[in-house]
Amino acid sequence: MATSGQKRLGSGGLPSRTPLFSANKAASSKSESSANTRVSKPSDKLNPKTVDPFSSSTKGQSAFAAVYTKGGVPCRLQHGSVKHKLGWDTPPEQLPFDPVLVTLSEGLQESIHPYSFVARTGFKEMLESNGAIEKVLPLLPKVCYGLRAALGNKNSDVFAAGLEATIQLSNLTGPHLNPHLKNLLVPVSKRMMDKKFRDKITTALQTFEQNGGKEALPVIKSKVPTYTTIFM
Repeated sequence: MATSGQKRLGSGGLPSRTPLFSANKAASSKSESSANTRVSKPSDKLNPKTVDPFSSSTKGQSAFAAVYTKGGVPCRLQHGSVKHKLGWDTPPEQLPFDPVLVTLSEGLQESIHPYSFVARTGFKEMLESNGAIEKVLPLLPKVCYGLRAALGNKNSDVFAAGLEATIQLSNLTGPHLNPHLKNLLVPVSKRMMDKKFRDKITTALQTFEQNGGKEALPVIKSKVPTYTTIFM
């Protein structure tokens, strides 16, 4: 038995060593592990909610993100020195509003860049395109479904985007939005106690009444009893 300070002897009385291939294997394994580890970049901390829209993987993506990644939304984000803008492959007025506008309305639930920017800006620009109202009116049930989902989202930015999009739709469609107003106001009424949105919601309700006429007021009052009419 070897005493303290003595090297352990292998067969033939020679000092035993760790096999060379074992050491190489361990080093190789460590190298592979390092190579597979994602190197974080400073931008990861600055933009924690930014993703690569051109990634080939759709795992874990929302429905809108997956459609956008596959080219289902015919526009792209154009980076500017001051502000971003959308570049359309085809002018919005020449696009089929079903399914493009419907897809954009569903994308209003997005909170991750660039999907949130594409959905919100794309929705706005399609409503502003020539002849939009004739194309939007038949799609109101589908579009309002997406709007309500955004209005009911717990994310404050998503709710704000949904409210702004609903105002835009009201300005375009006027009283045609009245049949859908009740469903849209259900999630809006739940935010009335939030001081952050109180003024914005009041402005939205006034817009709905002004655009919707007398028929809109009872609908608004049924969901927001404290609302005061703008017509005195």
